[in-house]
Amino acid sequence: MNIRAAVLEQFGQPLNVTEVELGEPRAGEVLVRLRACGVCHTDLYTASGADPSGYAPTVLGHEGAGVVERVGEGVASVVPGDQVVTLFSPQCRECVHCASPDTNLCLAIREQQNKGYLPDGTTRLSRAGEPIRHFMGTSTFAEYTVMPEIALARISPEADPERACLFACGLSTGLGAAINTAKVQAGSTCVVFGAGMVGLGAVAGCRLQGADRIIAVDLSQRRLELARGQGATDAWIAGPDTVQRILTETGGFGADYTFEATGLVSVMRQAVEAARMGWGLCTVVGVAGKGETLEVVPRLLITGRRVCGSSFGGVKGRDQVPELVQLYLGGRLDVDPFISHRIGLDEVNRGFELMERQDGIRSVITFD
Repeated sequence: MNIRAAVLEQFGQPLNVTEVELGEPRAGEVLVRLRACGVCHTDLYTASGADPSGYAPTVLGHEGAGVVERVGEGVASVVPGDQVVTLFSPQCRECVHCASPDTNLCLAIREQQNKGYLPDGTTRLSRAGEPIRHFMGTSTFAEYTVMPEIALARISPEADPERACLFACGLSTGLGAAINTAKVQAGSTCVVFGAGMVGLGAVAGCRLQGADRIIAVDLSQRRLELARGQGATDAWIAGPDTVQRILTETGGFGADYTFEATGLVSVMRQAVEAARMGWGLCTVVGVAGKGETLEVVPRLLITGRRVCGSSFGGVKGRDQVPELVQLYLGGRLDVDPFISHRIGLDEVNRGFELMERQDGIRSVITFD
């Protein structure tokens, strides 16, 4: 079938919204009609050429929600008509990592996915007979996409796709960092550095876990206001004195949990230094630039602080994304403030421009 999609032709150039060919789903694959897709920083990161693992041409997009149209041979977990969220982090439920409660990094299709191919090593996307690679196994900047069954989370048909798509990446990443990775304890003090989509999700996750004090730190007063709406008890403008201020506010010890959601190594260091002596946990969620390194004074670790990373918030997508969506459907999570702009597929490059200007939290492409 012929579809319209946003193709990354060359790094550093605007995406080309054009017609491409999409093949039928093969064994273990599913054809999904996209209804909404968030424009995430990871898409911009790859389009800019900063991602050392990036490739072109490819159809970008990974924060999608849609409806199953057709299924390939052997597909049993979804049927046509099901509403789904796309998962760049799949869950086969069989590999050693899926069997472990300690990680969500499924190994089943990782090698081919990282190369831009579906599990059998081929693509369903092409143009004039030339293959176009799949981005993060999803390629949701398109009217339709073909994906592995194990990379789709079936969600409630009551969920609005414009809101549901946010759980495909940014929102689940922040929520999961607090709930799954850090396992924030009730009554604790938390500090979240960065109040973008992921940081706001972390604030909400800390609230849902029963944290007593949640300090949001950002350069934008507007984003800090949004953080208060998600449960932040304190909203601070970021500065060089942030760590000292946290120490002062916590009796000289530091916060029980800190979260870094900016991708800046200088802020990562602040997050480590602001963690509590004795048991403080710093969770790094932001993606640093190519070749950047994080310097940590060893004595900070010797005196009890811990540092960990979190990919997709430790969320096992097929099992847990539907549960997170239920938080929104049940009124425990307000998703509306995250959606700043609704745009069409032809405006995808405007979505990148808005992001670079930090105009709002998320632009959502709508297809209906």
